[in-house]
Amino acid sequence: METRHFLTLNSLSRDELLSIINRAEVLKKQFIEKSYESTLESRVLGMIFEKSSTRTRVSFEAGMAQLGGHAIYLAPTGTQIGRGEPLEDTARVLSKMVDCIMLRTFEHERIERFAEYSDVPVINGLSDSYHPCQLLADLLTHYEKRGSIEGKKVVWFGDGNNMCHSYMNAAKILDFQLIVSGPEGFDPDPKILEGTKTNVVIERNPKQAAKNADVIVTDVWASMGQEEEQKERMQKFAQYQVNTDLMECANGDALFMHCLPAHRGEEVSENVLEGPQSVVWEEAGNRLHSQKALLEFLIG
Repeated sequence: METRHFLTLNSLSRDELLSIINRAEVLKKQFIEKSYESTLESRVLGMIFEKSSTRTRVSFEAGMAQLGGHAIYLAPTGTQIGRGEPLEDTARVLSKMVDCIMLRTFEHERIERFAEYSDVPVINGLSDSYHPCQLLADLLTHYEKRGSIEGKKVVWFGDGNNMCHSYMNAAKILDFQLIVSGPEGFDPDPKILEGTKTNVVIERNPKQAAKNADVIVTDVWASMGQEEEQKERMQKFAQYQVNTDLMECANGDALFMHCLPAHRGEEVSENVLEGPQSVVWEEAGNRLHSQKALLEFLIG
């Protein structure tokens, strides 16, 4: 049987994606009741972090423990990757010892190359181009709060980054409308846009974009590795801050999401982040349950 990887949302069919969300709801109920199933007993997840993390590391490590398995944290400074061992060699060696590997890295090509040489499933814990694990949590949150996202209007404010790209994939798979709103020069990858154009449009006017929205989503204006661009981005993205005025353009029951960490007063105002329409804390917690469902799907 061919090894299944999770490199983007496109790694899953619509039915597989929905089955993972449904299973995540069951696992969340078990978590609340503290009645865990050891579905991954004696299984081991190797976690390679070339980028720093809070939510990704804790959710995967805690998730494996709750499913009866174990997770190993590998940082570049403590492994041969940091000393120049080829990625292909690391993939071939680790996949002889563990049941699944999660890689959080820079260029998306690195994770594609890693998966090519791995004998076990590889999960994209984040790359410069995609963040599919976060989308599992976001989708789970919407299904919990509002039911199906199909046919809804979702608005992305800010940079056409890895989160934006994953939302674009989700829009096509689950057939919802995605409006991407940000300044010129910061649009999503043209190839990804071309592949999702039936569900994705760009709207420069933020208030027009937010009109009648069901979900408003944003992210930091400068991602990891872009810190030197912070001042320039602050100026160019200022009108795309998600604040009360912008939220009032959306539907009255619209949800606000953010993958965190958030920069209060930059991409989102304090009163929106902490307001009644914000589901960011539930969204963050749902990383645990959606990734447990993903792990079961890949290696259970």
